[in-house]
Amino acid sequence: MLFFRILIFQRFPSFIFLGYSHYRFTVNFIILYVLKRLLLLVPVLLAVSVVIFFLIRLTPSDPIGSITSGRRISEETRASLTARYHLDKSLPRQYIIWISNAVRGNLGDSFRHRQPVRALLAARLPVTLLLVLMSALFAVLLAVPAGIISAVKRHTIIDRVISAFMLFCVSSPVFLNAILLMLIFVFKLRWFPAFGAGRGFSQNLYYLCLPAFALSLNMVALIGRIIRDRMIVEFKSNYALALSAKGTPFSRIVMTHCFKNTLIPVITVAGVQIGAMVIGAVLVENVFALGGIGILLIEGIQASDYPVVQSTMLFLVALFLVLNLIVDMVYFIIDPRIRASGNTGRS
Repeated sequence: MLFFRILIFQRFPSFIFLGYSHYRFTVNFIILYVLKRLLLLVPVLLAVSVVIFFLIRLTPSDPIGSITSGRRISEETRASLTARYHLDKSLPRQYIIWISNAVRGNLGDSFRHRQPVRALLAARLPVTLLLVLMSALFAVLLAVPAGIISAVKRHTIIDRVISAFMLFCVSSPVFLNAILLMLIFVFKLRWFPAFGAGRGFSQNLYYLCLPAFALSLNMVALIGRIIRDRMIVEFKSNYALALSAKGTPFSRIVMTHCFKNTLIPVITVAGVQIGAMVIGAVLVENVFALGGIGILLIEGIQASDYPVVQSTMLFLVALFLVLNLIVDMVYFIIDPRIRASGNTGRS
């Protein structure tokens, strides 16, 4: 084996060196890009944490009433609880205490549940993540063929039906989609359970099918419409007309060439929509009583549970930003122009 390596290197030394050099630069470029983006997330999260913290304090609520569940307590007990949760300190001092603890992983204790917020988020996060992932999967499986078929069959009855469906999906709010689907598939057809997320992975998949479908409809409409419009433009491009003149099968032109060139705008919208799904999951979880992070956030808002609300909102924003970072990394993988710009910058 060593003999063959030496022989190949002697015959093609420049090729091996250039390929290895390009590989090392690509890896280094990715690492530096990710580190740069992660550093940029820090001031964004700090600014968001300030806004969240002070907006919650502007609401007319009584945190002591949330801690005691509305029971009457003595002044001594009230003073003790106020000191325990640092409510006797100024708002800037309260923020510094909370954000310094959050950096160390301590999100505080819930007023209502009497448990660490970190434990509450960890217990409810799997349901929300599975809901968002299933919704994204449904959106891709529905939007891609719908957009391609609508483009291929443009100006026909099929195109009009698909376009009307997409218009309804993009115009209808997510909670209305959830209620309509519940009325049809739960109470009318009785195909799915009404509430809860089930126990075990297989039950989770079954219970979350309908909520995930409801959450995916907005993304189906946006991605499907973008694919349709971009595919129509690609059909009229010079390379598509040249391939057609050569006798290339139409299916190959569509899937191998035209669809590939529509991926960049599709990924852009998909990345934003997947992040928006995390927020939309709050409403869907409330309709179907799934017991995820959305229910935790709504219960925290209703009970004036400051640690739960501010930590959950900050976590959702951080998740949204991380998803956008992942989308940018996918750009680098599928778009050679970004890698070319990196090579140009090196030279």
